[in-house]
Parts: sequence; C-alpha cells; structure tokens
Amino acid sequence: MNRDEDKFAGTSLGVDVVLDEEIMRNAPHCVHGPTLLFERYFRGQKSGRRFFACSACRDRKDCDFFQYEDDKVSEIRKQARAEFNQSKQPQYSHQEYYQRFEATMNLEPSQRGYCHKCNLLLLPGETKAHQDHTDRVVKGLTSDQMKEPSHVLDPIENKKTNAQYLYNTKAVGFLISTIKSMGCDRVLCVGTPRLHESIMRSKVMGEKDSLDSLLLDIDHRYYQFYPPNCYCRYNMFNHHFFDGADSQQTFQKFLLQNGGQGVVMVTDPPFGGLVEVLAFTVNRIMSEWKAGQSDSCSDSELPVIWTFPYFQEFRILKSLPSFHMSDYKVEYDNHALFQCGKKNKGSPVRLFTNIPPLQFKLPEDDGYRLCTLCQRYVSAENIHCTKCGKCTSKDGRRYTHCDQCNKCVKPGRVHCISCNHCELPDHVCVQNRALVGCHICGDPTHKRRDCPQHLKKGKTSKKRKHHIGNTRKKPGDSSEHAKKLKTEGLGTHGQKLKSQYCQHHKKNKKSQNKIKKHFK
Repeated sequence: MNRDEDKFAGTSLGVDVVLDEEIMRNAPHCVHGPTLLFERYFRGQKSGRRFFACSACRDRKDCDFFQYEDDKVSEIRKQARAEFNQSKQPQYSHQEYYQRFEATMNLEPSQRGYCHKCNLLLLPGETKAHQDHTDRVVKGLTSDQMKEPSHVLDPIENKKTNAQYLYNTKAVGFLISTIKSMGCDRVLCVGTPRLHESIMRSKVMGEKDSLDSLLLDIDHRYYQFYPPNCYCRYNMFNHHFFDGADSQQTFQKFLLQNGGQGVVMVTDPPFGGLVEVLAFTVNRIMSEWKAGQSDSCSDSELPVIWTFPYFQEFRILKSLPSFHMSDYKVEYDNHALFQCGKKNKGSPVRLFTNIPPLQFKLPEDDGYRLCTLCQRYVSAENIHCTKCGKCTSKDGRRYTHCDQCNKCVKPGRVHCISCNHCELPDHVCVQNRALVGCHICGDPTHKRRDCPQHLKKGKTSKKRKHHIGNTRKKPGDSSEHAKKLKTEGLGTHGQKLKSQYCQHHKKNKKSQNKIKKHFK
C-alpha cells in the first residue's frame, strides 16, 4: 500500500512502537501475523498519527502492509486482505510436508533430493518438474543430513527480515552442557535450529540424559523435517503461531509439562530487531510459564538464555531487569565476523540470562575464570577494577580506568575536556550534548515517551514505547531556521534542541555499524 506519511519524511523526528497486548489482539494481520502499532512524531506536533505495519520486516519490499489506526476498512477489503495473506502461506500443511519427509526417508539415499529454489524435498517422479532447477537441486541426501536440516538448507541472509546465523559446534556444546548442569530436561528453542537439531539427534540415538526440545521458528522449511510436536512455525516479534490453536497448545503443553519444572528457553533473534519488542515477547512467555505454576507467590522465573550483541546490554537490562550479560563469546558457522580468532576482540555476541551468575559457569579451557570479587565467571581479558568495584570489559578488550569520568573506558580513549568524557583522539567535539531530550516540549531531562504533555493525551504507562530512530538536521542551523522552529511551537528548549544539537540517527543502521566498528 502507499504510505502517505512519506511526504513528511523531511520533518519526521522518529517513530515509537506501542506495546500493548490488547492492541496486538485486535491489530490487523499481514502475511506475518498481527501487525504492530507505531506512532510517528513530526516537528511542531505534540503527537503523531499512529499506524499499523509489519512486525517482522523493516523493508517495504519484504512486506508493504500499512494502515492508519483510524482508517475505516470495509468488510470487502478485510476479506481481500485475508485471502492475500493466505495466498502467501506455504502450499502444504505441516502434516503434508512431514509426510514428504517420511516418504523420503524410506528411499535409498541416492534417490533423495531437495530443491533449494522451491524449498521442497523431492519425491520419485517429481524430478522432471524441477529439471530447470538442476543447479539448485541437491541429490544423495544421507540419513544424517536429513536429521540435520540446518546443514542442508541455505541460510536466509536478509538482514532486514530474519537473517539466519547458526551456532557453531562449540556454542551448541556449551549451551547443552550448561542446561544439563542446571538439571533441566527440556529446551524451548526460539529461533535456534542448530541447537534443536543437536538435541533431537541425541534423543533419536538414545544417548543417556538426552534432552527434549521444541523449536519455534518463522522458517517454514522446517515443516519438512520435524513433526508438529517438535516444531511450530512462529513469529517472535508478535508472539504469533501460524498454525493457530494447535501449535499454541503444543507450545503450552511443552512449556508447562511437569508443572513447568525442568524447562529452559534459549533464543537467538535477528540482531536488527527492536529490543523492546523482543523483550515484550520474552516477558509474555515468562508470564505464561508463571501462570502455570502451582505456587503463584513464588519469585522463581522461567530460565532464559538470549543471544544478542553486547552493545545492546543497556536496552535488554532496562526491559528485563533480572537479566545480566555473560562474558561468553558466541560463535557462528556462517558469519565471518562472529567468530573468535579472526580479530583480537573475538565475536561481539554475548549471552543474556536470568540464571544466577555463579550457576552460569563458563569453560575454563577457553580462558574463562571465576572472579571471586564479582562472584561471576569472566573472560581472560576482563580484569577486576578496584575503583569501579567490578570487572568492566564488554567488547573483548581490557578496559582502563579514567579518574575524571570515574569509570572504565575502552582502550584508545582519552578524556576530552570539551565533551567532558572519554572519546577517540581524532573525534569531533559536540557541544551541548546534554540538550538532547524531549521532542515534544524540548526539556532535556526526559525523552518524549515520558513527557507529561504526551501522557496527558490519554496514553497510559502500560503501553510501553520504543524509539526507533529520528531524522534531524545537522548542527549549525541558521538564525532563519531558528526563527522557523520558534513559529512551529517547539518552545525554548525545543529551539535549543533543534538548532544546537541536531543529528541524523537511525537505530537499526546504527546496530549494524556498531558490529562493524567492533572489529576496527
């Protein structure tokens, strides 16, 4: 659909996502399930017009759904949209796909084939229909390959949707040994197919103390390799089960088995996803687990291990206060930057968890050790700072303490008197950094999501919002521009905000840039 709001792009100050379960239940659906409600802010306006857009895709080329919250949609249009959404779903049901797997397993390996273009296991007699795809057809699949689909399927590499980075053998081994040491017997694998298939392979081979696993993943190709009780097609950005009540019951039964005891959730969502949206879903799953507990007054939580880059620590801990970041560096098979040994800092990906630090033991063979002062396991380069009272390294290098900043900083940083904090030696000083604040009233002491003027308009604190990004003019606005800002009703603080500290900031691109800077 056409997005009329594009004509305001030059004056847009950013977008917030409104997180509210009631809104999600009543939201219109796109191909990827319930959409999310966003609110865009414009210069000179105290609030923007709200609209629904896809929860999973950041690029309109992947999903162009757009609808203003106050749009009146006719029944005919709703029906047409439902039919369109259905037309974009997989051609077979989960049971039909899995029947192809069972039929394929009954064939000799030389007769087994998979078409990467059609994403389909090929049965005898179907080869001719795929003769134009010969360069994309893999033949001679062994039984081991059929049990390890992540090694057969081509990883999805679209960074703006669901880019797939797969744990390497070391990461999988560490997670499994950690889970077993906790006494757990089940793993809810959310977006972690490599971990799931390793657990399922051990279970099929009848290994002692093998775990059980349920995979939740948006990739429908796994329909062909796992039965409905082992895999549910799922969108983590909106907690949507594509196969409806049946999949949801499978999930709840697995989660609450044995009264919810013995289960741990491991998730590896796309790094470009909005942290607050993902955290909202994690909280929903934890709440469902909590509701199934016999002792509702207990302080216990569902154990969760979340894989994400270290520089998102602040956002994750803000949304999930009981979590902490582990020093463990997660490595992937199919991403050159997310591997140790390639650069001196290693992978920037860490594990965030609510498992107590002393119980989350890291392997000594890889140089990790216990800091008796912090009472947690840390990496070899993470030295305890007596002035800060903790081990301070985040990015895989040894930090140094700055007495003027009163904290440890990354190596290579020097204290800048003008900026009043440590920066790289060749940085460009930015004056009045503290003036960045509220876009509504201009007050530098709070952000717009917490603005009293905004809350007066009927917004409740239960509807959590997340700032995605903003588009602003660069520093050095002219006096004419300052006058223009004044006429737009920004107020004194707003004029300072726009004229003295304007910058271009898009958060999703920033995340990718941070990963690149990690290796410079």
